[in-house]
Amino acid sequence: MACLKRFLIYFLIWGAIYISVLAGILIHLGKYLPSLQEFENFKPKLITTVYSADGQVLKRFAEQRREYVSYERIPTQLIDAVVATEGHRFWQHWGLDLSGIFRAALSNLKAGRIVQGGSTITQQLARNLFLSQKVSLNRKIKEQLVAVRIERTYSKPEILEMYLNQVYFGHGAWGAQAASRLYFSEDVGTLSLNQCATLAGLLKAPTLYSPLDYPLKAIKRRNHVLRRTAELGMISREEAEETSNQDLELRPQLEEPGEAAYFVEYVRQQLERKHGSQLLYEKGVSVYTTLNLKLQKIAETVLLEQLARRQKIADAQFALQDSLPVALQDSLQVDSLRTRVVQGALVTINPHNGHILAMVGGRDFQESKFNRATQALRQPGSAFKPFVYTAAVDNGYRPTDLLLDTPISLPMPDGSLWQPENYDRIFKGPVTLRQALAESRNVATIQLLMKLTPKVVRNYAQMMGISSPLAPVYSLAIGSCDVRLIELVSAYGVFPNGGIRVEPIAVLSIIDRNGNIIEQRERGPAKEVLRASTAYVMTSMLESVMDAGTARGARLWYGFRRPAGGKTGTTNDFTDAWFVGFIPQMVNGVWIGFDEKIPLGEEHASAAAVALPVWARFMRAACDSLELPAKNFQMPSTVVELEICAESHKLATPYCPQKRREVFIKGTELTEVCPLHQGPGKTIPKPEEKSLQRGELVF
Repeated sequence: MACLKRFLIYFLIWGAIYISVLAGILIHLGKYLPSLQEFENFKPKLITTVYSADGQVLKRFAEQRREYVSYERIPTQLIDAVVATEGHRFWQHWGLDLSGIFRAALSNLKAGRIVQGGSTITQQLARNLFLSQKVSLNRKIKEQLVAVRIERTYSKPEILEMYLNQVYFGHGAWGAQAASRLYFSEDVGTLSLNQCATLAGLLKAPTLYSPLDYPLKAIKRRNHVLRRTAELGMISREEAEETSNQDLELRPQLEEPGEAAYFVEYVRQQLERKHGSQLLYEKGVSVYTTLNLKLQKIAETVLLEQLARRQKIADAQFALQDSLPVALQDSLQVDSLRTRVVQGALVTINPHNGHILAMVGGRDFQESKFNRATQALRQPGSAFKPFVYTAAVDNGYRPTDLLLDTPISLPMPDGSLWQPENYDRIFKGPVTLRQALAESRNVATIQLLMKLTPKVVRNYAQMMGISSPLAPVYSLAIGSCDVRLIELVSAYGVFPNGGIRVEPIAVLSIIDRNGNIIEQRERGPAKEVLRASTAYVMTSMLESVMDAGTARGARLWYGFRRPAGGKTGTTNDFTDAWFVGFIPQMVNGVWIGFDEKIPLGEEHASAAAVALPVWARFMRAACDSLELPAKNFQMPSTVVELEICAESHKLATPYCPQKRREVFIKGTELTEVCPLHQGPGKTIPKPEEKSLQRGELVF
């Protein structure tokens, strides 16, 4: 009886002290507490999810890994397990559990230090939302006052919803949904009783009871949760006992590797520049992109296979150099080549809406995050030539007009002479524009640029989408100025799109956590930069590159038969290998080389041997995967097609032995009839043509 009397006195004294202190500081602390408006406006940091065009998850971004879920989606077994272990009187109290507070006070008094907190679930929510984790009397009182205010404002289910979306479950997972994905690779709504009890057990000490780091402790803690839940009648004792004998059912997903890493990083950089980092790491938005995941996987497979093949060739070449005498190695600077890694990039764009359908920026994002599709500046070589011929056609030149493929010498600023050569080191004399482009005749193209002027050609390239600086020099004709792959691919898209330039885009829409549209668009900004007639004539000339020119290997060796246009690009000493090509529905570009501007390790590492195989294999697989119909390029009404003599390149007569079809912009079409084949007895002998060699100067 005496003990009971002393306990009652102790209880009343401590109750009176607590109430007095609480009342005394209520006015003082009240002005520092969050208002109801702050509760309404509070938005926890959520995961931003990036999706492909068909809704598949590419990547999740978060400062705190958290996905908000409604109360209705949270399983009852998880709610019961949390309530049983974190505050079984949750459904009865009004924010504070006085009996729990006094029990904690007694335990702390006996221990001489703080061993129990006595916090309810609502108090924990208040602390996590608005207060620090630092233990102090001041914080504790604020916590209790905020808890009371929360209870007066929200229903019990609403409080539990906020709590289970806010609390920390360890390993960077905030909230039940993120924890469910982290530990079990499951949606929270599908969790078993075993998994629910494991998560509930983590709340006491996420680090101490981590099932990933301390599975035995996690099992022990889970079993405690199960027993406690059974004691309160929330599950049967049989269920608790049966579940206690199970393993933890872990399927951890510690860090999602993500898909299309270079593309996702490209999207991340764009979003951060435009909307700031909060959108990515706090707002929890859904970002829907243009990427086609099927095409992306094809691109990665095809490109990486080719890079592996080229690496073997390069390694063998370097090994051969290693076998040379040391003195010779030093003179060749072999040491700088031994550890080089062959890199590559690929970009695919829909030319009609600018959608980036696939992007590979290198062989391994984990090893190098530098995106060679969007960041690397490299010389395009002959892949730049279409801009020269576009300027010519748009200014009245015809595919049948003749250029001189003859040696030239040009004075340089330093007083030296530049004597450009063709790839095959042969000069063919007069060649048509179509032949010069198809066969990639360097000298003929340079002489064409000289007639047009470098500034005119530069203007066309920039108008079509090349944003990198271009020097107005004669060597611009053969791609001496660095460009980015994505620029080149986008600019080539003007040809199959009838002269319309559409800027490439990666993001279609951004939706906030409440379903509101932050940003939405169906295609990139568009502008007519060429006449449709010019674009079609150029498309036809670039088809000749595929059918009879430097890219005919796509037809002969890789079985790509669809109507297509494109251009190879090989730089000096085989340092860069390019191919950019298109069909009516898609334009794709490939670059392969070392990050360092050194040869690819083989004398004949031309674009046709290195980049074209990737393009052809990708396009075949991509067309099959998307079930794209084979289409011809649509000829506009402003273009006419005529039959010409294959020898004289004039209008064909009935007596011309070889004829072919040629296209002309209306108003520029041929009027001259073939002078070589006028009928029986009227054939004019064709003059003998001479292949000119180096040393014969034009100037």
